[in-house]
Amino acid sequence: MSSLTIRPVRTTRDRERFIKFLWNIYEGNPAWVPPLLMDRRKLMDKEKNPFYRHAEAEFFIAERNGEMVGRIAGIVNHHHVKEHNEKVGFFGFFESINDRGVAHALFDAARQFVRERGMTALRGPASPSVNDEYGLLIEGFERPPTVLMPYNPPYYVELVESYGFQKAKDLYSYLLSQDTVYSEKLERVNKLVKERNKMSFRALDMKNFQRDVDLIKEVYNAAWVNNWGEVPLTDEEIDALAQDLKPIVVPDLVIFAEAQGKTIGFALSLPDINIALKYNKKGRLIPGLIQLYLRKKEINLVRIIVLGVLPQYLNSGAAGVLFYETAVRAKKLGYQYGEASWVLEDNVRMVKAAEALRGVITKRHRVYEMPI
Repeated sequence: MSSLTIRPVRTTRDRERFIKFLWNIYEGNPAWVPPLLMDRRKLMDKEKNPFYRHAEAEFFIAERNGEMVGRIAGIVNHHHVKEHNEKVGFFGFFESINDRGVAHALFDAARQFVRERGMTALRGPASPSVNDEYGLLIEGFERPPTVLMPYNPPYYVELVESYGFQKAKDLYSYLLSQDTVYSEKLERVNKLVKERNKMSFRALDMKNFQRDVDLIKEVYNAAWVNNWGEVPLTDEEIDALAQDLKPIVVPDLVIFAEAQGKTIGFALSLPDINIALKYNKKGRLIPGLIQLYLRKKEINLVRIIVLGVLPQYLNSGAAGVLFYETAVRAKKLGYQYGEASWVLEDNVRMVKAAEALRGVITKRHRVYEMPI
């Protein structure tokens, strides 16, 4: 008889098997983009990743007769519990062969981990948080994931739902094209918003990088405070993220909105380096850098990752102008497409802003939840 065991990651070898199991599931899938192994190690590192200073996590491996057949993490984000006053734990890093028995045993492990820490519900996938790879892809499997977005096979939907998880929220990815994004009406509206509110828009200043990162700290948590499931980033988390992204940031794609001498919002977009990294089959750093250099001109899409304004400016139209400014500046840099991802299905302002730019939903990710 086959023997299925679920055990926690305890050694460096376990961690490497946990990470490299991705290749067992995805190798040969034309839509998959192999991650950089270095980045995956850092994401799991409880000593170096500042997320784990306010969170607990256990990583689990599923084995059948000594062969690895799945993986998962159980996560308790204490900042989420405090911020939302709800005892919700998370599962993340989920990967499995197409086998209900394996998947359900993994969910059992994550469920038990968060239950032992007082949680009453399990939500996910979050790898490891809402500020990282979030949601399960349920539509758009033929399209490669853009930078920092998750991807999974179609059969994961059945594995998750058969366990009893139900929809909590859907997340939209809007594709924008330079061929359709502009109109005379849109240009007039954006000009009017700027003039009426005396707004100006500027790019990230790399010579004053830390100053601008500090401005992002001031705006980010205030601007996203009311978003469903959002958890404020600590200063350490923002600093770590800024240093990770600094090598690939294009200053003109990080836009600050200012009014009356005050920063009231910002938009962060990144070139979709996944277009180049999909050729880095083994996930190693140096070959990945070589691919980025050789295929830089192939990168014709930017991902709009973060876009928001302070609550008192929500009705000013500033968010729409940030969308528009991103499109204009991306066009000058030669990018043909943009992906706004992700957008909460019930974030009315962001949905309307994406639709005003004639964005088309090309992917949907779903966040699931169940009581425990």
